[in-house]
Amino acid sequence: MKAVVMKKVGGTDVMDFVDCAEPVVMPGHAVVEVAAAGVNFMDIGVRLGMAWTEMANPKILGVEGAGRVLSVGDGVDGFAVGDRVAWVYAPGSYAERHSILADSLVRIPDALDDRTATSVMMQGLTASHFATDFYPVQPGDIALVHAGAGGLGLLLTQIIKLKGGRVIGRVSSEDKIAAAKEAGADHVIVDTEGQFAEGVLHLTGGEGVNVVYDGSGPKTFHGSLDSLRRCGTFCWYGPVLGGPGPLDIMKLPKSIKIGYATFFDHIHTPELFRGRTQQLFDWVADGSLKLKIGGVYALAEAARAHLDMESRTTTGKLLLIP
Repeated sequence: MKAVVMKKVGGTDVMDFVDCAEPVVMPGHAVVEVAAAGVNFMDIGVRLGMAWTEMANPKILGVEGAGRVLSVGDGVDGFAVGDRVAWVYAPGSYAERHSILADSLVRIPDALDDRTATSVMMQGLTASHFATDFYPVQPGDIALVHAGAGGLGLLLTQIIKLKGGRVIGRVSSEDKIAAAKEAGADHVIVDTEGQFAEGVLHLTGGEGVNVVYDGSGPKTFHGSLDSLRRCGTFCWYGPVLGGPGPLDIMKLPKSIKIGYATFFDHIHTPELFRGRTQQLFDWVADGSLKLKIGGVYALAEAARAHLDMESRTTTGKLLLIP
């Protein structure tokens, strides 16, 4: 079978589209024919040596996708050959076929196609975690969402609106305003230099927002601090762009609460994973949650997809199609 591997840590030139051994079904696993694989900043972080360092190179990239079950191993209950399934964290998903732990799989309802299901997995579950567990958004809350036109930002904006909140989206260019507003952002600020706090305070009557969701790296950190109201919550995520550096907790302003949102805390059991995913699938099926697929690439074009994502010019979800 064909797969995308990284030969070593580095730029997109370390990615190769190569022949690999066929996956063998193991106890507790299912072998799946991959119909679509999602591209995430996590994949770029792996390529840059920020994760999976314990796994020897060359290794197959990717963690997310959807497809059809080809075979099931011993001890697998609830899945059968022919089932359409999606997954959110299965290292090695940039491939034509993949052996995946059954606990990482969820059935795709008939109302959703494979590309739609792939698009809602990692980014949808992350957005749900941010707005449900990390900071439970309440009606009337105001949130600042960075990268408001990205795949995660678009879903997070919609979930906040579903919970009765208001959204100030920050985007990096004028051509992304429409996407952020279409997702429901009440206001959109265009900024590339981290100079957005004044605009946020103006839009909130000088009070600031209840919560900031910031995965944009060190450049925006202090502006996000300045954008919070008293006792506001700062949700920091996205290690690929780097952290803010050491913090003196006694110098944090306005009694704010700050933390790093860890994805697996949201779905730390198969039951939670499937329950949260079902909620997302239901929202998509009834039209409450709309997905934007911003780019579709052949599996062999994975390096170009990485370059496009790193350029910060894309909107919505990027997919690879074997």
